[in-house]
Amino acid sequence: MSASSEIAVILPANLHARPAGRLAQAAAGFQSAIELEYGGRTVNPSGILTVLGLGATAGCTVTIRAQGPDAEPATRALALILAEAE
Repeated sequence: MSASSEIAVILPANLHARPAGRLAQAAAGFQSAIELEYGGRTVNPSGILTVLGLGATAGCTVTIRAQGPDAEPATRALALILAEAE
């Protein structure tokens, strides 16, 4: 079974170490291939430094893409983390 999902989230705050760590940890729990995109850059959220490397700031839109058997739950979980960034 394969699924694909995409969602865009507007950050309420800058993407700093705490939410980046939560994203990396959450992404590791899914089987799907996950990507974050911002400002023309796309990264795999496999590590905190990779996520921080996006340089996403408050008010910007980050797109989450996932492809695989748990794509929808993966994008929802990461979107929640981004939406709660403080």
